[in-house]
Amino acid sequence: MAKKKKVAKKKKATKRKKAPKGLWSKADVSLLKKLFPTNPTSKIAKQLKRKTDAVKKKASRIGLRKSKKYLRSIGRA
Repeated sequence: MAKKKKVAKKKKATKRKKAPKGLWSKADVSLLKKLFPTNPTSKIAKQLKRKTDAVKKKASRIGLRKSKKYLRSIGRA
């Protein structure tokens, strides 16, 4: 005799809708533009609740760079 498998029914999720992963709001981009040149990337990532690599990539894509003054302050210029 073949055993019948029980199939669990999926319940409908009642979670609120999230923005699709990876999208940047205008406010996020604006804050990134303001903070990126003079602040550590890790600090900005925490503020934006994003991964450090995501912040680096977005900054690169929109042409942001660290300021010379900031780079000197951390011994990189």
